Amino acid sequence: MNPLRRYEAIMEQLLASKEVTVADLSDQLQVTGKTIREDLAKLEERGLLVRVHGGAVLAQSEQLGILSAKEPVAKHSDEKAQVAERALRYIEPKDIIALDGGSTTLEIARRLDNIPLTVITNDVYIIGELARKPDIRLVVPGGYRVRNMLTGPEAESYVRSLNVQKAFLSATGVHPEYGYSIYTGDLIAFKRALLESARTTYVVADHHKFGQFALRTFAELRDVSRIITDSGLTESAAQPYIEAGVEVEYRNLPAN
Repeated sequence: MNPLRRYEAIMEQLLASKEVTVADLSDQLQVTGKTIREDLAKLEERGLLVRVHGGAVLAQSEQLGILSAKEPVAKHSDEKAQVAERALRYIEPKDIIALDGGSTTLEIARRLDNIPLTVITNDVYIIGELARKPDIRLVVPGGYRVRNMLTGPEAESYVRSLNVQKAFLSATGVHPEYGYSIYTGDLIAFKRALLESARTTYVVADHHKFGQFALRTFAELRDVSRIITDSGLTESAAQPYIEAGVEVEYRNLPAN
């Protein structure tokens, strides 16, 4: 296994359990303890973890990455709900939209009315949510499962053949320098396929993810049409992204 794949595996394990040990990683990845300690040192240099005696913990406690294989993550649920409500304003009956996998896009799916709509998604939780809404045409690209998401060359090729009007993408980190990032490279090609296929693209992320970054960048800031976040983002925190030419929706919306 090459170093980059080991780094991804280490970060995946950290996301699942919040702490890893050198011994467990050595057994899991079939490499020496010395190699694991070197890997942990390199990941610590990147600010992704903090080494502790015998192992490591996440450096950025707010980072959740892709969802647990057991159940959706409910952290920052109020902010995610606000982001979802903002995103719904861009969805109209008969639209063809894509919902990338993630906790915020899952919140969008939960709040979608049962209206004539085509939804492309690779998230098994979103599939389960929308399957109960018969007026929504559900399109699943297929592929192999990575925790709660489906991905792979077949899925990416299929998405590129579609005419997607609006794509809503998730990210683990939104950063002025590193753009939009996630912890695993397995999902980058699928996200890129959505970006390239959709007429309009949105990144949906709560304000806790701003200024954060993960292991792999899947898009530069200006690759998306707009970032939709919650009102917890301050004006000063939004400024670097606006200066980079990105539309950021974060201010309180006027009352109806």
